[in-house]
Amino acid sequence: MTEAVAAREIVIRRVFDAPRELVWRAFIEPEQLTRWWGKRGWTAPLSSITVEPWPGGAFRLTGVNDSDGREMPTDAVFREVVEPERLVFAEVPRDDCHDGAVSVVTFTELGDGRTEVELRASMYASEEIRRAAEGGLSSALDRLAETLEAR
Repeated sequence: MTEAVAAREIVIRRVFDAPRELVWRAFIEPEQLTRWWGKRGWTAPLSSITVEPWPGGAFRLTGVNDSDGREMPTDAVFREVVEPERLVFAEVPRDDCHDGAVSVVTFTELGDGRTEVELRASMYASEEIRRAAEGGLSSALDRLAETLEAR
């Protein structure tokens, strides 16, 4: 029996020991995204990344599984860009994954050079897909923390 597809939400909050501007750039600069995007064990080649951070602009990249070469494309359009506070983008539906998703990323300056990121993704998918997406996003944010610490 196939699990029912329904509206699902993912909410992840992380505090980074980095100024908001630096964290913001990690989300919108391809040279930064290639260092951390994707679940551990996946790579986003720089050549696959397009980021046009304005309403209607593209957010595209392809994650590649380091062990078997499987690819997972992300194809989205920015709906809202408020530098350096908020990004909203809508992913194009994928038959093998979800019927589209909307992600909202907020960047809150906490003082002392720290930034809170809240990532809220709403999708129409199975619970299994939601759990997998949450795990992948959480792992990517772990990688972002490591990248920011190494600066």
